[in-house]
Amino acid sequence: MKVAVAGCCHGALDKMYETLELLQQRHNVRPDLLLCCGDFQAVRNEADLRCMAVPAKYRHMQTFYRYYSGEKKAPVLTVFIGGNHEASNHLQELPYGGWVAPNIYYLGYAGVVRFRGVRIGGISGIFKSHDYRKGHFECPPYNQQTIRSAYHVRNIEVFKLKQLKRPIDIFMSHDWPRSIYHYGNKKQLLKMKSFFRQEVESNTLGSPAASELLQHLKPTYWFSAHLHVKFAAFMQHQTNSKEELPKATKFLALDKCLPHRDFLQIIDIEHDPSAGDSLEYDAEWIAVLKATNSLINVTQSSWNMPEKNGLHAKWDYSVTEEAIKEVLEELNHNLKIPCNFTLTAACYDPSKPQKHMEPVHSINPQTTEFCAQFGLTDINDRIQQAKEEGSVRGEYEEEEEEEEMDSTGSAEEPSEYNTDNSGLSSINPDEIMLDEEGGDEDLSTCSVDPSPDHPPDFSASFSDIRIMPDSMAVSSDDAMDSTNEELEKSGVSKQVEEKSLSERPLKRIGGNENGNSGIKKIKRRNQAIYAAEDEDKTE
Repeated sequence: MKVAVAGCCHGALDKMYETLELLQQRHNVRPDLLLCCGDFQAVRNEADLRCMAVPAKYRHMQTFYRYYSGEKKAPVLTVFIGGNHEASNHLQELPYGGWVAPNIYYLGYAGVVRFRGVRIGGISGIFKSHDYRKGHFECPPYNQQTIRSAYHVRNIEVFKLKQLKRPIDIFMSHDWPRSIYHYGNKKQLLKMKSFFRQEVESNTLGSPAASELLQHLKPTYWFSAHLHVKFAAFMQHQTNSKEELPKATKFLALDKCLPHRDFLQIIDIEHDPSAGDSLEYDAEWIAVLKATNSLINVTQSSWNMPEKNGLHAKWDYSVTEEAIKEVLEELNHNLKIPCNFTLTAACYDPSKPQKHMEPVHSINPQTTEFCAQFGLTDINDRIQQAKEEGSVRGEYEEEEEEEEMDSTGSAEEPSEYNTDNSGLSSINPDEIMLDEEGGDEDLSTCSVDPSPDHPPDFSASFSDIRIMPDSMAVSSDDAMDSTNEELEKSGVSKQVEEKSLSERPLKRIGGNENGNSGIKKIKRRNQAIYAAEDEDKTE
């Protein structure tokens, strides 16, 4: 089957789907599935805009709300992960994944699903060392710290994914696995993005957690976005025994969704022709969720996952074939994910803007149903309980003190990764730091600038389509020609355009219902990235 893979969407769904339509018209290429690698921006209304950690000039309604309201429907099944530019309050409603609109599915904090027999996994957010070992404690309305920490990857999600034993076909992360740049044309990458050089040379660019997952899962394909540049690599994994067959991962990072940008790729994936066309649960993943349910933490306290170090009675939470069989029996061998999308917030109305709409903490009926079906903890319900018990505070003073003292945790329980500040001070290249001088950091304002009803025709800038080659033979450290150049020459694929806030009680919805951060400036690398973005918009 044909799978389309997109980089940072930034809410431009109309543009993305129009590009797919153009593929069909010009080249008779119709993808069966669309994967999006974060920064999807499922913004439903003005309150959602206020939950995005970006300067006000980047807060635009874009076009997702049209798909949320039912005005439009995604023409192809779309599966996405979260990035660092998201309506975190919306995605937080679906920690285990779920439908954000008809035919558009979010994988959750971490998740694995199946489509036509192809196993697809992903992890949302970006890595930040000082939040990695905390629980998912954030909830709207966010303050200046939690609006960012809400999208930071947590060790429990990585731990869950590491319990998987069965092969993964496709995996998605927003930020790149650390060190992956050594397996592609590093010279060409640094030519395009020279401000990556220091971190590439010090091997601090990218996520160490994603790198750990890459080495453990060894998926056939790994897709990322985040750095707004296209880059391909080929990683041959080491085998653990003579009997184990060699495995390799084809890595591809996509550009952002803008005109004249290479943000979309079409690949051919082997699939099960006897499988149906519905998105399905993965039985092993459900069994892992059940096995690790007792590990859920909704506090700011740092903690490590169980490991074989003499401190834990149990450290292996991988599941048996019997446990997987039990999941199948619970579902009567019907793994189809129910199409149970429900509106949980009012949808943006261009004729009746509500610039002062405030976010609320909601429980999504999809999550309630999912947790009840599999006996899992509803994380948002647990957060609310913890707040009522006084375990979770709205302020962040304690955490700020903790970060100033040490981001690695206690000496008794060291972090899984080296969290030396010199190496991790800027490992998230696209995480926007709010500019204090510009005043853009005011979370109480939002720029509601919906896209026009008739978006521009991108056909004039539509160039040849390419399909990713079956083999991307790229040796490490630039031993061969650019993989990106190989992609340019092969097949068919596409390139295109691309107060502190007061706490509010939890809002449980069923059925249909229509301060300064003290950071003085945007990081040097971010300045370069977003200066380029502004140039794109003026072309």
